[in-house]
Amino acid sequence: MKKDIQIPEVKNVHLAVVFEYNDIYKTDDWNVYVFNNKNTDLEMMVIVSQGFSETKTTSVLRKKITLLPANSFAKIELIQPDLFKLNNRFQVSFFEENTLYEKTFVFKQNSIKEGVLRMIPEIKKRGILAR
Repeated sequence: MKKDIQIPEVKNVHLAVVFEYNDIYKTDDWNVYVFNNKNTDLEMMVIVSQGFSETKTTSVLRKKITLLPANSFAKIELIQPDLFKLNNRFQVSFFEENTLYEKTFVFKQNSIKEGVLRMIPEIKKRGILAR
């Protein structure tokens, strides 16, 4: 039965950690964004995130986005720099035209740092794309 389940490949959906200035608190923050670079809307998106290493595990955070329109993006959460020394996993599930998709994005430990930031054209800010 397991062999009969078709899991379609996720394309044109990306996740990034973005370094940006917070006008309200006058601080430089790291925020996680999801990007829908498809020409179709994504519905009922659920993002489950967790940091982990061999000896530590963070709490699980969940975020729901009811609708992420075509060619758009959404801020998911603030991520504290203390978590950069852990692997950070983001499991993204969503419906596209009544088909369920799922993809896991990972930022490996110590891979989030200012020295590797690059411009992300969708938001015109510097960040790091997940693998």
